[in-house]
Amino acid sequence: MNSYRPAHNRGLYQPRIGSVVLVGGGPGAADLITLRGYRALMSADVVVADRLAPVGLIEELPMGIEVIDVGKQPGRHTRTQEQINSLLIEHARMGRRVVRLKGGDSFLFGRGGEEAAACEANGIPVEVVPGVSSALAAPAAAGIPVTHRGIADAVQIAHGHRPVAQSAWASVAGGTCTLVLLMAVAELKAHVAAALTAGVDPSTPAAIIESGTLPQQRITRSTLEALPALAEALGVQPPAVIVLGRVAAADALRAFVAQAS
Repeated sequence: MNSYRPAHNRGLYQPRIGSVVLVGGGPGAADLITLRGYRALMSADVVVADRLAPVGLIEELPMGIEVIDVGKQPGRHTRTQEQINSLLIEHARMGRRVVRLKGGDSFLFGRGGEEAAACEANGIPVEVVPGVSSALAAPAAAGIPVTHRGIADAVQIAHGHRPVAQSAWASVAGGTCTLVLLMAVAELKAHVAAALTAGVDPSTPAAIIESGTLPQQRITRSTLEALPALAEALGVQPPAVIVLGRVAAADALRAFVAQAS
């Protein structure tokens, strides 16, 4: 591809700058990407894809679109975040339309803000296409509303790579807030221990949704205290979303209907 175009006002040649589109690919199922995200993906010159991006869409790409896998796994990163930022800038400077495909939403624990800032600092036009986050979609696919009148009037979302803030545990202990944990399976025992220490009721309903929205989706329900042992016994594996709060109980909605009537 010729990366130069004529500058008609001076009769010179100037570099043709491409662009970067940050696309949230959705919670897992390929058909849960937004229409705008799908159109951007299919019109790309190069796709820089994460591990949790909807791989089925990669297989549908037209011939000629370059795909670069920069997927990160726990303990194994093919590229650092700084290298990914540089990759986006490099291809855009070649005049290419770059789609950065991520799972969920780029701006929810996806480091999309860092990538957008890096591109903007280097004069690269950036568009953000929001995606459906697994934090909301996985519970919904499991029949768990993260908020529900009379049961939960707020929801907090936290990631599990680091200790969860005390304020989040306090909100769950209050009884009317749902807490959704992403990327928390590896440290589940530590998170539950911290919750109990913070005063969360051991009998608080809990649910784990593995591979949410995909055909292999599995839902595990328990109490907070029993959750780590049950998850270990069942071999729970990421990607998984953990829901803590009254809405996670299997009979939560039925109990509300009965109470309301």
